[in-house]
Amino acid sequence: MSKPPMYGDLMPLDREVHKNLKLDTNQSVVSRVADQNSVFLAAVEFGDACKEYPIVFVRAGNAGPDNKAAVAPLAVLGLRAGSNLFVKDGKWTGSYVPAYVRRYPFLMARVDDTGNNMAVCYDTQWPAFNETTGEPLFKDGEPTEFLLNAKSFLENFEQEAERTRLICELLVDLDLLQGMRFEATLPNGEKIDVEGFLTLDEKKYAELPDDKVLHLHRNGLIALIEMHRLSLGNMNQLVAQYAA
Repeated sequence: MSKPPMYGDLMPLDREVHKNLKLDTNQSVVSRVADQNSVFLAAVEFGDACKEYPIVFVRAGNAGPDNKAAVAPLAVLGLRAGSNLFVKDGKWTGSYVPAYVRRYPFLMARVDDTGNNMAVCYDTQWPAFNETTGEPLFKDGEPTEFLLNAKSFLENFEQEAERTRLICELLVDLDLLQGMRFEATLPNGEKIDVEGFLTLDEKKYAELPDDKVLHLHRNGLIALIEMHRLSLGNMNQLVAQYAA
């Protein structure tokens, strides 16, 4: 089973094996994202995220039966690898917490080679899991309301992730993304150089024929593109936070 950022060892939940398992929800998960300078962002989150995080895209290998290049959107949280500028003194300082972070320590994962069977998994390395304190995950062999709510959140996350994948596929098909390079010099002379991300190719976007623009509009992408463009102004805010 692949191990996404933030997660340690993943294990599918089992009503017998984990019948006594509890989660101490008083333990903050922020420590798990303190070394992440970006996290996945679903398209539905752009409206909230664009107000404080730069939204960029990153190459994510190839996907689909035709093995097309895939990209995924990210919320940028820091200017250096291993640095999250929105975690301070063990607390999240941003107004909006991406769903990728909020779903921890659970996730929905495929548990067989067919890819059809999904199960709720948990991070066995998260110390908040125990058998004495916190929210029980099972009662009398059945999932508790707490676990059912977590499962519902995970299912919604997966649905939005798939919708986001299709949106990104359209951006790739229209060749609307290009490599990004951001440079800044701090008051102390230190130079910041951020690259490896993708942003909108303004020239190609402006030259799209009317039928393609209409297609983007009907698929809700015009608004998302504008949120992405607006969010890039937050790179300067990150520089200010880094300098401070």
